[in-house]
Amino acid sequence: MKNFRHLLLSFFALAMIASCQDDDSQFGSVEAPSNLQVEYSIVNADAENEFGDGSGQVMFTASADNASNFKFVFGDNVVANVTDGNTMHSYTRTGINTYTATVIASGKGGTTTSANIDVTVLSTFDDPQTKEFLAGGEGESKTWYIAKEVSGHLGVGPTDSANPDFFAASANGLEECFYDDNFTISQTDEDLSFIHENQGVSFANAAFSPSGEDQCIDIDVTGTKVITLSPSTSNLPSDLTTGTRLNVSDEGFFGYFINSSSFEVLEITEDYMHLRALSGQADPLAWYFKLTTNPDGTVGDGSGDSANTLETEFNDLVFEEEFDVDGSPDPSLWNFEIGNGDDQGIPGWGNEELQYYTEDNAIVEDGVLKITAKREPTNGFDFSSTRMTTLDNFSYKYGRIEVRAKLPEGGGTWPAIWMLGDNFPEVGWPETGEIDIMEHAGNQQDVIHGSLHLPGNFAGNAISETTTVEGASQEFNNYTVEWSPERILFAVNDVVYHEYQNTSETPFNASFFIILNVAMGGTFGGDVDPDFTESTMEVDYIRVYQ
Repeated sequence: MKNFRHLLLSFFALAMIASCQDDDSQFGSVEAPSNLQVEYSIVNADAENEFGDGSGQVMFTASADNASNFKFVFGDNVVANVTDGNTMHSYTRTGINTYTATVIASGKGGTTTSANIDVTVLSTFDDPQTKEFLAGGEGESKTWYIAKEVSGHLGVGPTDSANPDFFAASANGLEECFYDDNFTISQTDEDLSFIHENQGVSFANAAFSPSGEDQCIDIDVTGTKVITLSPSTSNLPSDLTTGTRLNVSDEGFFGYFINSSSFEVLEITEDYMHLRALSGQADPLAWYFKLTTNPDGTVGDGSGDSANTLETEFNDLVFEEEFDVDGSPDPSLWNFEIGNGDDQGIPGWGNEELQYYTEDNAIVEDGVLKITAKREPTNGFDFSSTRMTTLDNFSYKYGRIEVRAKLPEGGGTWPAIWMLGDNFPEVGWPETGEIDIMEHAGNQQDVIHGSLHLPGNFAGNAISETTTVEGASQEFNNYTVEWSPERILFAVNDVVYHEYQNTSETPFNASFFIILNVAMGGTFGGDVDPDFTESTMEVDYIRVYQ
């Protein structure tokens, strides 16, 4: 921002104290905020554009002695609470309009000092399509619900990311009070109204709940609020956002209370929207919300999956292993790793695994690769299986890998389809990086894991998400990773369940080779079922697109 119009106002107002001084000893010395100063700057205002560039964006800065919080009432039914006194606001009423903004500084014991300031600013912003999607058109209304059947319907990540890298909720994985809320949005003329129904209770973030934990708490959301639309102020890439921000008046929110009423619209259709908001705390986080017009929490046709459908950017087939020649796997492509220890001689491959790997447990039959884990004495171990890799024969950097497979079953089985960096023999693990396309533990039947291991996040601290695939051991499913310099997506049957923002600082910017194996027991596989005899992972094909 540059060429701002600066106004500096100092205000001294009487403190408003909520209780008598005799009752305030619990707060220590009660001293109202004083020397309240407010400054605002209209974005891109200059001599030729006195009221700004039409974005309606105004930067406010407030300071006061003895103040712990600042509440901004912007004069257009939008309110913001900030601790450092700095906030950006976008006014959206079309044309040049004057707004009276109020700043309330809060101190100990409920004391407050307030000041008003007039702001005249130009707004030319309009997004009629988002308005129509939100409410259904002028004179219409829609009721929205949390898309509880879709993975990632609530997520959290760092503010400098475009993905919920810290947490993404699995389907129906959160408190029921979150799913009870609904939100009705109506349009009259150019105005959007917002009614939130929550049966008196809503889900609250730990930072704003009495217990310091995420919990359902009493929150009064009664009354009709107003929604305004404004241009987004985030730095997200244009392909990840609509560029529109949704602002709810009177501290309104979408079901999960994070002390924020401003939501960036990442995606919106007639029956689905994906929102992003920064929590209203000193060290904010980015929160993600998925909503649907279906009361049952599904999206689109009812499967709950259309909002997460993989839209690939890679379509040129550069590698295919179709397993179309019966017999041993192609020796020009596949290497066998033999034994029960890695190259450093660590037994159990560093995971306390119980099997001894051989070449004899893998065979191609009828166009399918079969890796079978068996309970049988093998070189001093109770189980045999196979681990095979494409190291030095095939690797790739960036693209989409798709593996169609049917998984073994039985307690203790641990099938994996994964990749390591080509430099693994030189730098070791986890420095080389690991991309787990699919992992499954027979003791958690049908729960599929997609994980990333790298320095700082490996083993039990890997960056991982799960999804449920019913019948994973009875039917073939497509397990996919889409990998670029910007992100890594994990999907099953083209439904994305895990998104990771890649950067130049990670190991995931070099060539990786492919590994297929079925382990037994170990830190992930767990206890082996006493009745287990043998089970097979079947792989129909492996394809790589760039």
